[in-house]
Amino acid sequence: MLTKKKKQDVIVGVQTHDSDTGSPQVQIALLSERITELTEHLKTHKKDTHSRRGLIKMVDTRRKLLRNLKTADFEEYQKLIDKLGLKK
Repeated sequence: MLTKKKKQDVIVGVQTHDSDTGSPQVQIALLSERITELTEHLKTHKKDTHSRRGLIKMVDTRRKLLRNLKTADFEEYQKLIDKLGLKK
């Protein structure tokens, strides 16, 4: 679960303008943070299948958002991939 402070830090790191909270870049960054936290949770709780299903859904959503961003604005896509340290 992302705290309010951590969520705000993630948003400030990737937002395109001051009031940007819903752009694809912000959504991808927030999903990436939640995926990282859930992955750590699943390392200790191996049989938590409900959380594993949620993780798979989040990864799929992030993948779709990345694909859409790549086709819409390739330069922004490259910047975001470098900033978040994602493999592509």
